Amino acid sequence: MTEDSHQSGGRPAQAAALLELDLLHFRSHGAARLALDSRPVVLFGPNGAGKTNVLEAVSLLSPGRGLRRAAPGEIARRPDAPGWGVRGMVRTPAGLREVETRSERGAPREVRIDGKMAPQLALGRLLRILWLIPSMDRLWIEGAEGRRRFLDRVTMSFVPDHAGATLDYEKAMRERNRLLKDQVTDPGWYEALEAQMARAGTQIHQNRIAALDHLRAAQEGAETAFPAAGLALDNGAGGWDGAEGALRAALAQGRARDMAAGRTLAGPHRADLLAHYAAKGINARDCSTGEQKALLLSLILANARALAALGGEVPVLLLDEVAAHLDAARRAALYDEICALGAQAWMTGTERAIFDDLGPRAQFLHVGEAAGLSVLNPD
Repeated sequence: MTEDSHQSGGRPAQAAALLELDLLHFRSHGAARLALDSRPVVLFGPNGAGKTNVLEAVSLLSPGRGLRRAAPGEIARRPDAPGWGVRGMVRTPAGLREVETRSERGAPREVRIDGKMAPQLALGRLLRILWLIPSMDRLWIEGAEGRRRFLDRVTMSFVPDHAGATLDYEKAMRERNRLLKDQVTDPGWYEALEAQMARAGTQIHQNRIAALDHLRAAQEGAETAFPAAGLALDNGAGGWDGAEGALRAALAQGRARDMAAGRTLAGPHRADLLAHYAAKGINARDCSTGEQKALLLSLILANARALAALGGEVPVLLLDEVAAHLDAARRAALYDEICALGAQAWMTGTERAIFDDLGPRAQFLHVGEAAGLSVLNPD
């Protein structure tokens, strides 16, 4: 298949796409090479064949620990492989770029872009990747940490430097927490750290608010089969209203309380993403399982639409088992929206038939198993 073989249908030039993907000793995959075009990618085959492993490999072409949040030492194919690697040839608005990431013997993963060493954060400026996996189906009913992580990945798609602000904040907070646990009371030890937390924390808050504004705008007036979500950001307890001075004051005033708790209790690390089913006025946590999944899909699609509207690239979407709990009409609507966006969406399922509505608009790969290894074959 060639890059230009399926460019009809108004596919926008700025849509990101993986045109080649190589896996080496990556979980169940010994060595695999895929040649792709920019259409959606369907991976189908039995449970346990290695479909989600491919999506995880793609997710590691973005900053962070990937869709499974696995440590580097947990990924290499066992028991004989000391390390693993993923390589992709990526189409970006600036042209083709080669991206590699690997880890040897559990060491922190390395990143190379066009053959040169690069920090992980550089991946976020090169390629936007969003994902929806089955474990996220409980996003609205479990703890706030997962919702913050979801919001921060959305935010990073709009503001790649958001990851840097988050790292700066977390580093300063770890040092402050260490002082708290050591029962240090001298204010001089805290002031510089709290100033750094306030600067980075305010940037995090502003970035999140801007991302939510983009999502709201992308949902307004959109013709979609998926429900619009009302969105809000709750900064949590601690007396912080999102302003830098207020956060610095809240941290200073909360030292005694934080010392008793052994951790910092105010700041963007305590925020929560609130959502409700706009048309019904029902909190997301009180919706049915199907409605909760539909709200998540709506936000992923809105994220992609917003990026396209802002003139940025349409992100690569990783949608694991996304069609399994959708009725036929909504499945067809999802496929139509993905194709209208021009997004290279990677989708998995056990049966090819549930993707039949995509027809020639997608490329199909059968994932099987032979001699204990996953095998990828074009269908």
